[in-house]
Amino acid sequence: GLPPSARSNAAAKWGRQLVRRTKNEQTDSMDLSDVASDRNPQIDDAQALMRGAARLLWQMGFSAIPEFSLPDGRRADLAAIGRKGEITIIEVKSGIADFRADNKWNDYTGYCERIYFAVSQRFPREVIPEHAGLIIADGFGGAIIRESPVLTLAPARRKALTLRFARAADDRLMRVGEGQQAGYSVDES
Repeated sequence: GLPPSARSNAAAKWGRQLVRRTKNEQTDSMDLSDVASDRNPQIDDAQALMRGAARLLWQMGFSAIPEFSLPDGRRADLAAIGRKGEITIIEVKSGIADFRADNKWNDYTGYCERIYFAVSQRFPREVIPEHAGLIIADGFGGAIIRESPVLTLAPARRKALTLRFARAADDRLMRVGEGQQAGYSVDES
């Protein structure tokens, strides 16, 4: 990856580029074939959406990990920690049926300062609740279309979540390293 100073410069440059473009221009260049599922073209590939949202977060200075286990046993699709320790959760939705079948995101509000939905350009935006932010993503990146309101997170819970996040990231890195040393190819993308 880039060193922190280059990463900050890249995020600042990216932010300036977003300011110059309208929200429609940010998403108009996205190709729906980048996220359409191979098995069912009517729904989107959740992995591609997650990858695009994670790249967006990285550009903004966040470190993100997929499938983050919360203390209540729920798993957030994508969890991220910013430079100041702020915690963000992204719920990825591959289609309207996925959105209607799963309400676990309601339980995330006690574990983050911001919550977003990451969807493709063709997802009906009007169904996303106002108390959550909206990211339009594809397999290569994303754009925040609507900011999330800032939620309150107790300091003790923030500390516990930060430690949980660090341990989860380290455990995953260790598994990748162990697999490479044993001659296995490990792909966690």
